[in-house]
Amino acid sequence: MTTAPQDGDRASRPDWPHIAQEMADDLATDAVEREQAGKAPVEEVARLREAGLLTLLVPAEHGGPGAGWRTAYTVVRTVAAADGALGHLLGSHYFLSSSARFFAGPAVAARVARESAAGRWCWGGGLASHEPPLVLTPVRDGYVLAGRRGPTVAARVADRLVVRAARSGTGEPLAVLVDPARPGVVFGNDGDTFGQRLAAGDSVEFDSVPVAADDVLGSLSPDEGVLSPFACLAAPAARLFSVQFCLGVAEGLLAEAREYRRAAHAPWPPCPRPPWPGGPSQDPYVLGAYGELVVAVRAASALADQAVRALERGLARGEDLDDEECAEITVLASAAEAAAFRAVREVTTGALDAIGPRAAFARHGFDRFWRDARTHMLRVPGAHRLRELGEYFLDGAHPPFTLPC
Repeated sequence: MTTAPQDGDRASRPDWPHIAQEMADDLATDAVEREQAGKAPVEEVARLREAGLLTLLVPAEHGGPGAGWRTAYTVVRTVAAADGALGHLLGSHYFLSSSARFFAGPAVAARVARESAAGRWCWGGGLASHEPPLVLTPVRDGYVLAGRRGPTVAARVADRLVVRAARSGTGEPLAVLVDPARPGVVFGNDGDTFGQRLAAGDSVEFDSVPVAADDVLGSLSPDEGVLSPFACLAAPAARLFSVQFCLGVAEGLLAEAREYRRAAHAPWPPCPRPPWPGGPSQDPYVLGAYGELVVAVRAASALADQAVRALERGLARGEDLDDEECAEITVLASAAEAAAFRAVREVTTGALDAIGPRAAFARHGFDRFWRDARTHMLRVPGAHRLRELGEYFLDGAHPPFTLPC
């Protein structure tokens, strides 16, 4: 099993944060119109592919740029600030495209990485355990996959899906790689969520879909001793994409609210009292409200940076990582996610309040930030993270191995 590459000498590498910012600036120009249209993000994914962002985490020895996780988190946060749904899709893509590194053997992980780089694949699917599992049944030349998954990120635009399936007979949960072009893969049309409309999250039906033996990446069992501490780092690695998505959405709304106010829009209709010296932009209540929101985002961002540094150290340890180190990293990622949830919840409500009645105008699209964030938090209950933190703080209990949606 290989460890994830770390960011090294940037002089010989593309400036990925700059590329991501250019992509975000481009997406922002028509973000409101695209979000309201709600079409499958075929063109958007093509733009990500053309910019080289889809292969970002593929190691250099397998044909990719070999960027590190910190860079990937930065890219997701930058894109999410302009287009929350696409930021969510990209974060899921990065985690799922790296799943073989955590759960498969070195040979399979290397093959998957090479093929992903060569095809510039977009990855979709999901490995969370909240839905009834698909069933993987052994046959003479491999396996067949059957069952139905609910709304699945990037379903309609993915070149490969990674899904959770239970081995027939034993029920062992497994990570399975599926080509969505295979016979028997049928997409539903029920991804009509009020947020993240461009995440292509339709259901998928698997009707006896053939699966090769080496496309079964490995176990997802939470039972003690099944997964190595390094493999268990998949949970905090995935969770930190959730963190970056939330922070990106919060920062994106704050940036748009600031530009809106700089255009001299008053936050509320005129009232009988004399205006504040300097005009509506100097209203101390509004200034204080924005100050509170900035504090929330910056505090969550600082905790996220701490968690990313801890994850990088854990990944560098590789198979030498022990259970206690993995638990500390997981708890820190849980704390960062809880803080990010709180920050994005406060921002997507408080910023609209500070903008005032015009925030309700559909043409501004301010509501898309709230809808994208709320849709995400409905799928990933933050109360679970707080419980894990409390159990670890009071009793030293290691968090269970769970992968987010």
